[in-house]
Amino acid sequence: MTLLVVQALNGLQLGLLLFLIAAGLTLVFGVMDVINLAHGVQYMLGAYLAVTFAALAGSFWLGLLLAVAASGIIGLALEWLVIRHLYARDHLAQVLATFGLILTVNEAVRVLWGSAPLQLAMPEALSGSFELMDGLRYPVYRVALIGAGLLVAAGLGLVVARTRTGMLIRAGASNAPMVSALGVDIGRLFARVFGAGAMLAGFAGAMAAPLVSVEPGMGDNLLILAFVVIVIGGIGAIRGAFVAALLVGLLDTLGRSLATDGVKLLLSGPAASRVGPALASMLIYLAMAAVLAVRPAGLFPTARA
Repeated sequence: MTLLVVQALNGLQLGLLLFLIAAGLTLVFGVMDVINLAHGVQYMLGAYLAVTFAALAGSFWLGLLLAVAASGIIGLALEWLVIRHLYARDHLAQVLATFGLILTVNEAVRVLWGSAPLQLAMPEALSGSFELMDGLRYPVYRVALIGAGLLVAAGLGLVVARTRTGMLIRAGASNAPMVSALGVDIGRLFARVFGAGAMLAGFAGAMAAPLVSVEPGMGDNLLILAFVVIVIGGIGAIRGAFVAALLVGLLDTLGRSLATDGVKLLLSGPAASRVGPALASMLIYLAMAAVLAVRPAGLFPTARA
């Protein structure tokens, strides 16, 4: 039971990090119809910027705020320099161009910060642990990360559902040419969406920095999981991204912890040790295949005209 509770909390934490990354990715794909493979490097830049600004300012919190703001500015610069020139191009051109961005930014990070992993010290107020249940202590910072993810998810949901900008985002996801025909500056809308997505990814990277090694390419694996999230949740759907991110996070974490023990019920010990990890790594993709078999557009598809 203790292992189950711990891994469920870790899965919730991973799911919320995935949501912060996937939310921007699904908006960019759903509203702008751009496949942005470079979204993972924005997560990486958020982590590096948090390490740098926290060291300069001597404060984790100030470093976090500056990293999020800088992530948004870098996102707007990338949109102006590269992404806006891809709007009229096909998806193959977008994939090739954004893959080139991955290579360029990763090498730029190596030049500026080096290849050695960096670490960001977590704030003193959140550095301890507390007793969750008898015999189980859980880090305060991980709980704070879960809380921050839930607050951002709630705020983003309110913005998309209750504000004029959110209305335009939802309309753009359904029919961008019609929104443009009604007099909306679609270029400015696209820039806002891309900048907001970069800030969300940067915030995820900055919050994850005390828990992981900050190194070049750290966002690549999470980008793959984020694409799984938006496929399961439905392209352009914030609610779908939230539900799918939690599902993927829990499946991935619990699967890696419990798959081998589950397989031991059917196979011998050595065979289970080989089959269990392989099955665990496949679980999220099996879940994606199952969802697509029943709902090809995802769990919460956005109606497109």
